Amino acid sequence: MTIPRFKTIKIDSYKPGKSNIENIRNPIKLSANESALGVSPKVRRILSRTDLNISKYPDGKSKKLRKKIATKFNCDLNKIICGSGSDEIIQMICQLYLNKNDEVIVPEYSFLMYRIYAKVIGAKVIFAKEKKFKISIDEIIKKVSKKTKIVFMANPNNPTGTYLSKLELLHLRKKLNKKILLVVDDAYFEYMQKSDYESGLDIFKKKENVFILRTFSKIYGLAALRIGWGHGSKKIINAMNKIKPPFNVNQTAQIAASEALRDRNFIKRSVKHNLVWANKIKNFLKKLNILTNEVSANFFLLNFDKSKFSAKYVFKKLELRGIILRSTEEGYNIKNKLRLTIGSARENIKFMNVMKKIFNK
Repeated sequence: MTIPRFKTIKIDSYKPGKSNIENIRNPIKLSANESALGVSPKVRRILSRTDLNISKYPDGKSKKLRKKIATKFNCDLNKIICGSGSDEIIQMICQLYLNKNDEVIVPEYSFLMYRIYAKVIGAKVIFAKEKKFKISIDEIIKKVSKKTKIVFMANPNNPTGTYLSKLELLHLRKKLNKKILLVVDDAYFEYMQKSDYESGLDIFKKKENVFILRTFSKIYGLAALRIGWGHGSKKIINAMNKIKPPFNVNQTAQIAASEALRDRNFIKRSVKHNLVWANKIKNFLKKLNILTNEVSANFFLLNFDKSKFSAKYVFKKLELRGIILRSTEEGYNIKNKLRLTIGSARENIKFMNVMKKIFNK
């Protein structure tokens, strides 16, 4: 049989952190930066309802959810779009803005989907070097050319855990050509407790040339439902609605996300849990000569350069004990490092106890 020809796309596909270990039941997964406390009890009650009408199409524009987002974050309803995860919104941005041979700038170590969706369109991805695993504004500006259409960045950044201050972000936008779209991914903003930090949405809410990404996959615990949202100028949102799939966000995800926004206590508990355990784990790892970024999001980049053992050795030893971390060699090309998600109390205690055994402490 003859298969009709399709175009060859030269990209490395996204490889998520491992979820399973052969011959080990219920491993501890600390590889995907998921919610340590799971999902809000309010959401659990909603999901247990039996009257959800799944035989009908969902609201194609997620209007009720967008209204709740607009109210909670003091935004204009017409500047919000919902997607099947923030991934889909990244894809729509690339479809809307990029043509073949346009250029997109991303930090050297950054969320892989920025580069993947840009390359699918045929754009050229330009990497801006980081300084000590922190996004460098100077390096981004150096890479700007007449072909630059978009600069993508997450703040705090994944997988490095470092961040730019409010003043640094404002400086970046000021230095960039006004015609370049700056996309700021706020995926982990809820966890941030630094006094010099402010979310992209709070900084750039009124800017026409900045687009903000948000997700329900992290602190809200809705990763499996695939729900995210974006905030941009009305012109950008209107154009995105023209190319958006008609029913891209399922009804269950819309209802769960709406309910998740109501549970302030769950978010407060999640932030407190993350802060307490991140500090405990950071101090613990320091005794093993494993360096990390400052406490910022719900994960650490573990640096084994001064450690007794290599990242690969520790990764394999942890797997043998049923604990999964994220290797940063695949995709990110960061050598001798691992990414660790802050887990539940039980998971964190197990991780530290196993690390003690590995290091004979």
